[in-house]
Amino acid sequence: MTDIVTPALDERFRAAAAAEGLLDVAYDIVDDTPIGALLIGVTDHGVCRIWFDPDPEENLETLARLHGPRVLRTSAPVERVRRELDEYFAGKRQHFDVEPDVRALPAYNQRVLEELARVEYGSTTTYGALAARSGNPRAARAVGTVMNRNPIPILLPCHRVVGSTGKLTGYAGGLDRKEQLLRLEGALL
Repeated sequence: MTDIVTPALDERFRAAAAAEGLLDVAYDIVDDTPIGALLIGVTDHGVCRIWFDPDPEENLETLARLHGPRVLRTSAPVERVRRELDEYFAGKRQHFDVEPDVRALPAYNQRVLEELARVEYGSTTTYGALAARSGNPRAARAVGTVMNRNPIPILLPCHRVVGSTGKLTGYAGGLDRKEQLLRLEGALL
């Protein structure tokens, strides 16, 4: 006898696993954003990851290594993040209500990302200014490294960090995306 799993049954299983708290990370791929496909991972504590140009095989291994082996694709836990991103891209949201989950990061990175979260929509800051606000004014390069490794771009707006001259520099999603996000927010004309 052959077991047949229908897509509806499979999704019910995945949703039930998430609802019962049996997952370390739930994820989904959002294909229809203006900046391309995004893989979004969430834990019980919040959004733990957003990847540009998702490569599920590689991305899931990273999620499992950082957060635990129970990683499963299911849309329900990601729906709130998806909705807030849709509102952001439509110009209807300037602040995210979903919580970031950066528990897996070193304390310094957490402190820098906490300061980064305070950079207002439609504005920019520099690596040096962010370093100073994070308690180490001479650590602009270290801040650049934290920005490059930011696990939750857009929600933690590393696209709002520019070079000391105001020039767009480095962005893990590519400078085109950085420019597109800043234009969306009105920080670039």
